[in-house]
Amino acid sequence: MSKTPQLGNLQLAILRVLWAHGEATAGDVHAALQPERGLAPTTIATMLKKMEARGLVAHREDGRRFIYRSAVSEENVTRDMVADLTDRLFGGRVTELVNHLIAEHDIDRAELAELNRLIAQAERQSKRRERS
Repeated sequence: MSKTPQLGNLQLAILRVLWAHGEATAGDVHAALQPERGLAPTTIATMLKKMEARGLVAHREDGRRFIYRSAVSEENVTRDMVADLTDRLFGGRVTELVNHLIAEHDIDRAELAELNRLIAQAERQSKRRERS
């Protein structure tokens, strides 16, 4: 599968609306983003057209209305954006990314316990793969 193109903040916000609703008109997306962004409806419509040209969204017609849906999954976008961030800021070193997050953010005991659980799970999976 191809890598998700880099996304701007507005593109990501639009995709989040589509992921949450499944499908939406440009007006629906505008209404969802209006309180935080204050953009004109034409801005959203233009961005949806540009995103469709890039393969990020697709539409179907319902009379004269275009109903948009995401053409990329949230999981793939998250994976690709985190991989890009890790490559650009940390030279691809996941350890450096995790170290930065731990050093620069307040992490409570519950989150640390969850991180330890995830690390232990990853270690078990790694051992299984090595034995296979």
